[in-house]
Amino acid sequence: MQYKHLPHVDIIGYYQFITFRTFDSTDDFLKRLLLVDKPNNKKQLELDNYLDFSQKGAYLNDDILIAMNEFLKNKNNDLYELTAFAIMPNHIHILIKPLDKLSLVIQSIKGSSAKMINDILKKRGKFWVNDYYDKSIRDENHFNTVYNYIKNNPLKLGEAKASLPRFYGIYE
Repeated sequence: MQYKHLPHVDIIGYYQFITFRTFDSTDDFLKRLLLVDKPNNKKQLELDNYLDFSQKGAYLNDDILIAMNEFLKNKNNDLYELTAFAIMPNHIHILIKPLDKLSLVIQSIKGSSAKMINDILKKRGKFWVNDYYDKSIRDENHFNTVYNYIKNNPLKLGEAKASLPRFYGIYE
């Protein structure tokens, strides 16, 4: 049986790989991709690869990049135990151990950061796409794979844009 939308796995205290993107990054390609009959992990990989090079909704730069970097670090040990994150121009990858229900953690991250970013941009309205991708970490090998994916994702942007504060990690 093929699921269009798999349920979010919500186990407090287990590592989660989470990706969410800006609302303005949505375009016809992404809408069509989400309708294709493929496993969710393959769709997510295609979506990430597309977003890595798309300029649509690419607000997470300069002052917003620095603010979001500090925001994610400041929520450590409040909402989650933070292991790593990568802030791309139009999406974010995080590896965390939630300290509350995953939906509440994501709601808090996206709600508070949307207000902060909209204030910086002097705009109003929806900033993040409603949904998010999450994957529970199964074992140490999966953890290492996800960590390295997050660590290396900013390198796709080129050396000048990939430097800190795009990546933060405390594992190794």
